[in-house]
Amino acid sequence: MLVTDFDFELPDELIAKAPAEPRDSSRLLHLDRATGAVSHHRFTDLPGFLRSGDLLVLNDTRVRPWRLRGRRASGGAVECLLLAVDGEVAEGFVKPSKKLRPGDVVPMEEGALELTLLESLGGGRWRLQLRAMDGDVAATLERCGRAPLPPYITRDGHEDVQQDRERYQTVFARAEGAVAAPTAGLHFTPELLAKIAALGVQTAFVTLHVGEGTFAPLRTDVVEEHRMHEERYELPDATATAVRLARERGGRVIAVGTTAARTLESCATDERRVVAGSGSTALFLYPGRPLRVVDVLLTNFHLPQSTLLMLVSAFAGREVVLAAYREAVRERYRFFSFGDAMLIA
Repeated sequence: MLVTDFDFELPDELIAKAPAEPRDSSRLLHLDRATGAVSHHRFTDLPGFLRSGDLLVLNDTRVRPWRLRGRRASGGAVECLLLAVDGEVAEGFVKPSKKLRPGDVVPMEEGALELTLLESLGGGRWRLQLRAMDGDVAATLERCGRAPLPPYITRDGHEDVQQDRERYQTVFARAEGAVAAPTAGLHFTPELLAKIAALGVQTAFVTLHVGEGTFAPLRTDVVEEHRMHEERYELPDATATAVRLARERGGRVIAVGTTAARTLESCATDERRVVAGSGSTALFLYPGRPLRVVDVLLTNFHLPQSTLLMLVSAFAGREVVLAAYREAVRERYRFFSFGDAMLIA
């Protein structure tokens, strides 16, 4: 398969630059993967598509506020996305990388933190030294860092940093470790989750820490030649048990997002159950590599030619998915991280 087989026309104005308010007011496209039929709803309609005995699987990773802004001595803007921090030593993407040199010191976030570039690791990635003015790097990052919003979401310099941090985080986020949000989960509110539970739908959690690979484009023309970045995951014993019990009572396993789906499929057995455990996964799902555990997939609308679109196509079929995407474009759905949702059953 060619990467270009997963292309579609997407007008720029359909790329969501801000979240829906409230969270569950976003739109919901329902796709019947057997027939290709689509219908149009609001996310608050989701309970109507669920059944007593179903299992909703959510990714509880928590996004770290590790995006920083500062200025060089020349006045030029610098932006850094930290990927890993060990005390005062870190790695991260820094831009504009070509204008920076080892030894450069850049004040970040109004002087609360100082960043020293130690070594270029290539591709805009650097090894860094961090120094907090109050002596506590971790606390300063937690207090002053920004949400790692995708690069297509721009701000005018007067953004509400705290609001971005709250909205680019699910209401059930728990386990620190992601550099990007599991965006299908952003639509849920505590009230909607309570309504779903009242229907007799069970809830379970997995953790997959979305990593830097989410920003990496495919660098091959052939789908099968692509290699995914590894991402850390955990599937608890309680979730493995919940999947087994859902199977026994005839309920469906509903993955909320591609990250939950990848975690479940990384731990799948031939009996359509899962084995508890933790580790790293580089699982790449595309047409010809079907999902074994997931019965229903809730997901956002993804980038053309992306691995996420390929995973959705593995679940429902490339032609069916692309036809639904064309319908979503005609109906002016909002795309990507802060966009609308799609339920495939």
